[in-house]
Amino acid sequence: MSTESGASRQGPALVRAVGVPGAVLMGLGSILGTGIFVGLGVAAGVTGPSVLLAIGLAAVVATFNGLSSAALAASHPVSGGTYEYGYRYLNPALGFTAGWMFLCAKSASAATAALGFAGYVQASLDVPGAHRVPLALAAVVVLTLVVAGGIRRSNQANAIIVSITLLALAAFVLFGLPSAWNGSGADFSSLVSGSGRSQGARGFLQATALMFVAYTGYGRIATLGEEIREPRRLIPRAIVLTLALTALIYGAVGGVAVAAIGADALAAATQKAAAPLVTVASSFSVPFVARLVAVGAITAMLGVLLNLLLGLSRVVLAMARRGDAPSRFSAVDAHGSPRAAVLLVGAIIALLTTLGSVGTTWSFSAFTVLVYYAITNLAALRLPPGDRLYPAWIPALGLASCLGLAFWVEPLIWGAGLALIAAGLLARRLLSRAAPG
Repeated sequence: MSTESGASRQGPALVRAVGVPGAVLMGLGSILGTGIFVGLGVAAGVTGPSVLLAIGLAAVVATFNGLSSAALAASHPVSGGTYEYGYRYLNPALGFTAGWMFLCAKSASAATAALGFAGYVQASLDVPGAHRVPLALAAVVVLTLVVAGGIRRSNQANAIIVSITLLALAAFVLFGLPSAWNGSGADFSSLVSGSGRSQGARGFLQATALMFVAYTGYGRIATLGEEIREPRRLIPRAIVLTLALTALIYGAVGGVAVAAIGADALAAATQKAAAPLVTVASSFSVPFVARLVAVGAITAMLGVLLNLLLGLSRVVLAMARRGDAPSRFSAVDAHGSPRAAVLLVGAIIALLTTLGSVGTTWSFSAFTVLVYYAITNLAALRLPPGDRLYPAWIPALGLASCLGLAFWVEPLIWGAGLALIAAGLLARRLLSRAAPG
């Protein structure tokens, strides 16, 4: 089969078993992880207290992209997200690029989440450092088996994980308000100037790009489009609700953290140990909050890993259906699970986990995810008028925002990202020529 064909290679259908609550929990489970527990401190180190403005601007950009994703998923509700949208509404090269960027960025992010989970367990239970990688691998194996068991079982596990994470973040905000009100870290007078940092506007835009990554888990709702009931009506509702809840949570947590200890101390805590919110919570007058935040961070990392396994496996499924991956990964078992694709993704994440932490994952994810969503918005611009849920200016602004922010990350990062895109397209062309027929 030619990979240039506009029609997808369809296999057995997945089961539509997810409603709005389940989809929102999937979105929150994908979002509330490294972004709030680690990424907030990284961005604060770049732009200071104006990280709070970066959170707001990133939410606006994410909303443009979320609405574009919602319109596309409602119009074309199949697994694969922008990989499928690129094929259907643009061309095979852009579709493949979207899938390739998603797989590269999110596989590394999943490995980082597994290692982050192990790091928080170490910090909480005084586990020896030599056990970090084995702990991370154990998490990958267990959650891979959960996801391979089917979407209903994954939904149940995700609901438990997200509930614990939300409880921890609510306690952080509630018990942190007195410290934030009286804290010496409330240097909000320099909010726009970026606390005197020399990077100025560049640092602010870079921080916005970094915080944008912290919102992008809502895309998991779109990649599960073939498993959501009444997709045209429920997918947009779930994505918008997920983004609204996330922006409120980020604003509250970020405001308390910066006010309590200051942006510089928050950034320093992130550099010293990947647990900045635990450092902030340790300054509160209620001792148990720091431990609860640590538990919430652990469950959040598990939630990120679970949802990345779900999303990545569905992209592999879609690529296999089109012939961009071996056809065996298009199989769906009797429980409605693409088990072979899940096991492949789990093996890739486990392999990356054995290498240890990837130092530049967050910035690399920022560039690749922004490229991914630029293609999303471009595809949304090509929707037939009758299929559009929103005016064309929304995906147009989303496209301009993504391309504008993508190149504010470090030049080495976006240079490597462009090289990876070129390498993927070259490999695809060579494989296509070698394929029979």
